[in-house]
Amino acid sequence: MLTDEKLTIVGAAGMIGSNMAQTAIMMGLTSNICLYDPYAPGLEGVAEELFHCGFEGVNITFTSDIKEALTGAAYIVNSGGAARKAGMTREDLLKGNAAIAEEFGKNVRTYCPDVKHIVIIFNPADITGLITLLYSGLKPSQVTTLAALDSTRLRSELSKHFGVSMDKVENCRTYGGHGEQMAVFASTAKVDGKPLCDLIGTSALSAEQWAEIQQKVTKGGANIIALRGRSSFQSPAYVSIEMIAAAMGGKAFRWPAGTYISNDRFDHIMMAWETAITSEGVVCKEIKGTPEEEKALAKSYEHLCALRDEVIAMGVLPPVSEWNKLNPNIK
Repeated sequence: MLTDEKLTIVGAAGMIGSNMAQTAIMMGLTSNICLYDPYAPGLEGVAEELFHCGFEGVNITFTSDIKEALTGAAYIVNSGGAARKAGMTREDLLKGNAAIAEEFGKNVRTYCPDVKHIVIIFNPADITGLITLLYSGLKPSQVTTLAALDSTRLRSELSKHFGVSMDKVENCRTYGGHGEQMAVFASTAKVDGKPLCDLIGTSALSAEQWAEIQQKVTKGGANIIALRGRSSFQSPAYVSIEMIAAAMGGKAFRWPAGTYISNDRFDHIMMAWETAITSEGVVCKEIKGTPEEEKALAKSYEHLCALRDEVIAMGVLPPVSEWNKLNPNIK
């Protein structure tokens, strides 16, 4: 096990949460896992299933009491928001899940202010993660959100198009919002050792085909809903546990993560960025794209600012100028 410190899975009765719990056990993250969900019967069912797996060396507890779940937690992964349904965008979930994030952040501040790292899954994750950060009182380096699925979906689409294994598609990256306004970068990626930018506009990948791939990436979540009749759960569960494993000091996380950004270009926002997640927290790295990619990233930032301002207008968050009063770690 990487640690014996407490990992709490919030939303554990759901498909993402239950898969996260099993993945964390199978990856050997910690011997101390607590499952939380307000839906007690479903939560007990998940716990029973995990008991029946016959895992060794792990103590699995479950509770519908948020105080019990969070007290003593060193790490938290939260998938406890409303799920996306057919015809909905991530942004359609904004109002209800913003309120859930606010309550969660306040509970963290009350019951586990010494938590080391939190990963937020529920959508729109850029905003729910930001709300959690502000109300929890944590440092920006302690809260990340799941943004990697857009990059993994880009890898998948390129693999299918070129007919090569996914291992031969390297360094796929999307930045900005985890939504349909994301910035899909080509300049970072390679396919079978060849720069993707050198392939776009050739017989191997026409400009039109590249545009179609970008569209498939931005609509990747909606496609899963259309195919399965429900939102993604296996991929967000696995990738989010990879994130918390890195925060525990495990294997380096391979993909962009949603993190709080405050630099000379983007400020007071949470967005997908190139990062290193370590046991000391999140470190932001430099992003450099083509002029077109930089323009797309700026547009994605504007979209996120509009969502942030909508949450402020709803009264969930105070004006940006007052954020430091709510959380002194926000400058």
